[in-house]
Amino acid sequence: MITDAATVDREAYDRIAPRYDVVSGVMTFGIGDRWRRALAEAADVSASSRVLDAYTGTGDVALLLADRVTRRGEVIGVDHSVAMIGRARVKAAAANSGCRFEVGDCTQLTYPNDYFDAATACGGLRSLEDPATGIAELVRVVRPGGRVAILEITPPSRLRALHSRALRVAMPMIGGLLGGDREALAHLAETVGHMPSPVAVAQIMSTAGLRDIRWRSFAGGMATLHDGTVGA
Repeated sequence: MITDAATVDREAYDRIAPRYDVVSGVMTFGIGDRWRRALAEAADVSASSRVLDAYTGTGDVALLLADRVTRRGEVIGVDHSVAMIGRARVKAAAANSGCRFEVGDCTQLTYPNDYFDAATACGGLRSLEDPATGIAELVRVVRPGGRVAILEITPPSRLRALHSRALRVAMPMIGGLLGGDREALAHLAETVGHMPSPVAVAQIMSTAGLRDIRWRSFAGGMATLHDGTVGA
């Protein structure tokens, strides 16, 4: 169900969509692409696989996945922001990619159980009031034996409070200088502190039905990648 909080989040992404890629690149010091490639690799897909990229944003992860599944496979990117999906479709057309992008609520996907061979999520779960609902929905639509991989910007384990305060100041300021919407960026910076710890995320994944769960951190804990296999 879309809540008031979800509406605020969607509107924030709609407002920053035109400058999102530029702001994201600066805020991740230009290494965000490396993290996204690791996410696509963790999905462990191949030619002919059917893959969901939830919270797809402007589609960067979906396009990486499309390269892996080739034209024999299928990649669907879903996001609640109309403006972000619009940007993703422009990228897909420019790359002559077969990706399909749809506007939708990633906590209430329209696909049947076990529909996908794998699912990825990048940067969207932290905006949910309860990330467990988003993870459970990813598990529902992936077949047994398929992979679920999640990448999130996270506060480092050390100096967590200081990092959160610094991000709330730096992200709107730098984003504003780059032409982004300061208020919307302040909202997104606030969500970084909402994501549970890596250990807690792994427990949520286990409860949702994933096994063989792994995680690794990047850049001293600025981002964390989890992946697991859907149980039978």
